[in-house]
Amino acid sequence: MKKVIFALLVLFLSIAPLVAQELPAGDEALETKKYEQYEKPEACKSCHVDIYQQWTQAMMSQAYTHHWDEIEYFELAVAHSQLDPKYKPAADGCNGCHTPLAFLTGNVPPPRPEKNSRANESVSCEVCHTVKHFKGDTPVNFNYISSPGRLKYGNKPGVVSPHHDTELNPFLSTAEFCGTCHNEKNPFGIWVKSTQLEWKEGPYAKEGVPCHRCHMPQARDRNAKMAEESMVSQHLFHGAHDPGKVAGAIELRMHPEERELRFDDTVVLKVQLFNGKAGHKIPTGSVEDRILWLHVTATDANGKEYHLPVDKKGFAGEEYTIAADVLAYQDIGIAQGNPNFPGLPRDGVPVGDRIFRMPYLDPEGRMTIMQWFTKTLGVDYRIGPRETKIETFTWKLPADIPVGKITFKAQLNYQKLVKPVADYLKVPADESEIVPVNFATTWIEVYE
Repeated sequence: MKKVIFALLVLFLSIAPLVAQELPAGDEALETKKYEQYEKPEACKSCHVDIYQQWTQAMMSQAYTHHWDEIEYFELAVAHSQLDPKYKPAADGCNGCHTPLAFLTGNVPPPRPEKNSRANESVSCEVCHTVKHFKGDTPVNFNYISSPGRLKYGNKPGVVSPHHDTELNPFLSTAEFCGTCHNEKNPFGIWVKSTQLEWKEGPYAKEGVPCHRCHMPQARDRNAKMAEESMVSQHLFHGAHDPGKVAGAIELRMHPEERELRFDDTVVLKVQLFNGKAGHKIPTGSVEDRILWLHVTATDANGKEYHLPVDKKGFAGEEYTIAADVLAYQDIGIAQGNPNFPGLPRDGVPVGDRIFRMPYLDPEGRMTIMQWFTKTLGVDYRIGPRETKIETFTWKLPADIPVGKITFKAQLNYQKLVKPVADYLKVPADESEIVPVNFATTWIEVYE
């Protein structure tokens, strides 16, 4: 029986892409649908009460209304496209994933969230459960196939609803389904989002562990009022915006090369960082916005604290991975009609700390957060799935160091948006708050 089911699944996955090629997707799907073809989330709530409540707390329900997304879209993307029309398709395309129904109906730019239009539904139940497949060879740039109507697709066979027809669609259980929005190429042909591709190249894809396993964990529950209890995928979508998901994503260990040193000696510390939790690189997604950095301090026997800068490794592009007092993001001024804008502090974290990032560079080679305006990518110094990075900190003990124990602490911190950018664009503070990922401690003894 299992062989028959597997054969049917293989047959479906081989035929579905051929059928999907005939339907509009991506840019060509703009203005091909009408809002009334899609039900509102509240209609789903009447039966799927718990799943609806989970969705309301997830970023899926806020993909259009979230404060930073609104500011980035209207103040930068739309403003830039009005000054330079060749970026209009890219600006319109933001909606293909942030508010798909608005894009599909041609309602772009949508009304501001304060207008409370149907664009505010963001990524609603109907968006995912009307997807048949994707068009092309690679999931990218919202190339999902949306087929609205009474028929809803799910990942369970034989499900019966009094409100709609239901059909098993194995595509919804694949990482490629997620990749239609979590992979993105910009107008320069640069992969500015590649979370599903990172997964595909990593160990979890080889082991058959898709995105859903972590971001939609299963539990015994009822997926609808009238349903029997079974294993139900939770619609939580915990990710980069959830402190609980971020916490512990990277494991830290730290040790000194020597435990006892003379007061005039030099300490050498090694910090190991292991990505044992995520199936993609950390950070991922909107890498142009996010910053992950390692901060190491020493506290001597008298309680005095010292900041330890990381040792340089000497690889190409390393300057972007060590916090410095330099400016970047000058192209924000272009979007705002001020081409002479001097820029903003690039990092906003203690100088000398190690940063795990991949810089996005504009056509003039300056670091940018405007991913549609990214012409090249800098060094990729993120932490891959099951990858360990080792950072070294060499510290010459100060001449006045007291005899006794010195305690060292390594703290890995994360921000969803670089703070200088958040402050300049008046983004609410929670977007740039420091989220602790993990920490490690160790010690040495100083003797005369």
